[in-house]
Amino acid sequence: MAVAAALAVIRARIAAAARQAGRDAAGVTLVAVSKFHPQASVIAALQAGQMVFGENRVQEALAKFPPLRAAWPDMRLHVIGGLQTNKALDAVRIADMIESLDRPALADAIARAADRAGRLPELLVQVNTGDEAQKSGVPRAEADAFITACRRRFGDAVRGLMCIPPAGQDPTPHFRHLAQLGARHGLAVLSMGMSADFEAAIAAGATHVRVGSAIFGHRPAAANRGVPASHLAAPGS
Repeated sequence: MAVAAALAVIRARIAAAARQAGRDAAGVTLVAVSKFHPQASVIAALQAGQMVFGENRVQEALAKFPPLRAAWPDMRLHVIGGLQTNKALDAVRIADMIESLDRPALADAIARAADRAGRLPELLVQVNTGDEAQKSGVPRAEADAFITACRRRFGDAVRGLMCIPPAGQDPTPHFRHLAQLGARHGLAVLSMGMSADFEAAIAAGATHVRVGSAIFGHRPAAANRGVPASHLAAPGS
């Protein structure tokens, strides 16, 4: 399916899920996850009116997005994958939002990078709602203290929370946990839900859903060669 047609389908599904939940569809932002897909696919989405994109790898985003900003100044880029501290400066320079703030060392790196770059993107704290050892995100038991520390440090730049529920489990309890955590801290943004479960996420209060394969198709096989499994499982499928 062409990107424009796929986007129309996803937008209709988001609108239907919002209505079912008694919500305004305008309160749900679609983040089109373009990881491993070429710049041409991003351009097709932009031409179809999609303005918010998500990328896992900073180096890929650097190659793909800066040339597009002149033509589409309203475009927004989210860094959604696990972020290494040595990539923090590049992420701060290019991203409008970093969704994967998940540990003190990364908070330190982002703070240093913001001082150097003279800008601070919006930030989401990633919570490991399933406490999975192989997955990024602050553990559930440490989330309250980490969120409080990040808000003290970064102020209003901390906009909300992100999670990736465990594969093969009912995602709704994880979405509800994130929503409760966000409410407890007065954080309005909840990035949760991907291609397979974004409707359940909307029912639980998601403000951002990360959809990749349902828009752009499956990742090109060549892009997966040599990529660690932890990256292939990153948010936005």
